[in-house]
Amino acid sequence: MKARVHVFLKEGVLDPQGKAVASALQTLGFEEVLSVRQGKFFDIETSSLPKGANEERLKEYCKKLLANPVIENFKVEVIEP
Repeated sequence: MKARVHVFLKEGVLDPQGKAVASALQTLGFEEVLSVRQGKFFDIETSSLPKGANEERLKEYCKKLLANPVIENFKVEVIEP
């Protein structure tokens, strides 16, 4: 299975890196940029799992390691079953 996991900050959580990127873009002449929120993604390849278990297993990865549930949300996307 191939999958992509997107991890991003929850609304209301301060994002200093996003603010720095937005400021830098504006300084470079991109005045239309109002705000930036940064995140991360993981491309994951695994051995086969029982049918229907892919998404739940990916969520377990997120809850145990890839995302901090206090400040981050995540979205899992199975690319190839």
